[in-house]
Formats: sequence, structure tokens, C-alpha cells
Amino acid sequence: MRIALFATCLNEALFPQAPAATVRLLERLGHEVDFPAGQACCGQMHVNTGYFRQAVPVIRNHVAAFAPVLDGAWDAIVAPSGSCVGSVRHQQAMVADREGERTLARDAALVAERTYELSELLVDVLGVTDVGAWFPHRVTYHPTCHSLRLLKVGDRPLRLLRAVAGIDLAELPEAASCCGFGGTFSLKNAETSTAMVTEKVRNVVATGAEVLAAGDYSCLMNIAGALSREGTGVHVAHLAEILAATREEPWAPTVLPVDRPGAARPPGPAGPPQGGPGPGERAGTTAATAAPAPQNRPEGSR
Repeated sequence: MRIALFATCLNEALFPQAPAATVRLLERLGHEVDFPAGQACCGQMHVNTGYFRQAVPVIRNHVAAFAPVLDGAWDAIVAPSGSCVGSVRHQQAMVADREGERTLARDAALVAERTYELSELLVDVLGVTDVGAWFPHRVTYHPTCHSLRLLKVGDRPLRLLRAVAGIDLAELPEAASCCGFGGTFSLKNAETSTAMVTEKVRNVVATGAEVLAAGDYSCLMNIAGALSREGTGVHVAHLAEILAATREEPWAPTVLPVDRPGAARPPGPAGPPQGGPGPGERAGTTAATAAPAPQNRPEGSR
């Protein structure tokens, strides 16, 4: 298949290891991945805070960037983010319609029909659960709110994780509870958000996991901050990073909370002290040794 990658603005700006891992994984499975250069934000931040009119040009840009899928340029669009796919499916056409942009609403709905979160694409479209990954670590999985409630991905991510060689998958207590991020919710309701993520961290630590996995780096960012502040030594990894890891290209931690007293050493092969394999970098390389790559083209994309 030929697949368009929607990297998402959060991943492209802060966590490029997720879209880069998505490319490595899909290409290893024999698919061709394109990266539409005109893509940017999906508009979720605007919509969630009530700025519908201001979201229209953002939505228009997103639809224009991925409209070639309607003419057969790609077979599908994938994003390593349940949150952003949720926005594409449930917000874009609705907002355009409410603002009187009927043509945009129609096109947005058509693009949304061909847009998939990573686990959906793998299980439902590509028909695969064993992707040939190797991840010899104890892992627990947090089902993010948008993937769980908006997309209803169900156990697809867990089915993919259970098929990973070497993994020790531990069930997360109260897994379906929110981590407290919620975008601007964590800013407007900081005390409530802190209480929620504290409870989430308590449950993560109770599993004895080395790594917390999820399908959204927005939620992982929030939980990773709390894990680090508590000096737990627990690392985070996007589902794509775990599925992209192999014996030949093992995963290296990208969030290393080892600078606090009592924090554990990083599990597995030593990784770069900060950052991680971004666009143009292979897992296990460092920023100093990896050749620079254009910021808008994840490794392996065309």
C-alpha cells in the first residue's frame, strides 16, 4: 500500500521519534510512505477552546494537504495519535459545517474516512498483529482517552503488543482513567490535573514496568513529567517505537528520568541522553552522529 503520514504538529515539534518510528515500521512491512509537505495542525487546539472560526483555515490547510487521497494518490492516511485522528474524524467537518463552509465540510468528511490511527491501520486495514518487533522490557499500556472513547480502538494496541517478541506486558490498574492532561484542561485546572496524573503514576509504578506505552505523545508527555518528578525511573515509549524496534535496531529511551536520586538506570541498550531518533535518524544514533535531515520529512518518507 501507499500510505500518507500525518505526523501531527506536537510530534513534529517535540516528539519526532513517533512519526519516524511509524515510517520505519510501515516500510519494514513492505509499504510505501509519503509525507505531504503542506501539513500542519489539525485544528484541535482551536476547536477545543471554542475558536471555531479561527480553526477553519487550519482545517482547510489540513484537508488540502491530504486531499490527494481522494484521487487515489494514497490508499490511506495514518497518524501516530488517537487524539489528532479523533479531531480529524469528529471535529473538522462539524466545525466547517457550523461555519457555513459546506464544500470544506464535505471534503473534510471524505478525508476523515480514509484517516486511521496507527493500531487501526495495522489491525483493520493491513490485517496484521505480529509486526516482527522485539522489545525485551516489562511494559504497561495506557489507553488514551481519545483513542478509547472517540476512536474506540479497543484492544487493538494490546493485541499488537502481545505479539511483540521478548515483551513482558503488565496490566495497568484503572487503565481507562484519564491521565489529567486534556490539552488546555491541564492549564485551566492544574490542581485537578495534578491529582489525576499522580494517581496514574501510582498505578504505573505498581506494575513494576520499565516502560509505559501509549498511542499519544501528548498524554505520554504529561505522565512522563510526573514520572520524572517522582524519580521513578520509568520511561515512556510510543506504541510505534515499540513496534518499530527489532534485534537489529533496538529501542533506545528518549525520556531519561535518571537525574534524580534513586532513579533507575535506563533499561536495555544505552540511548542518547536527550531527544531520540528524529527525522533522518536511526534508533540508537545520536544527534551528533546522525546526518541532518529536513525537518518536514521523517526518515524513509518520499
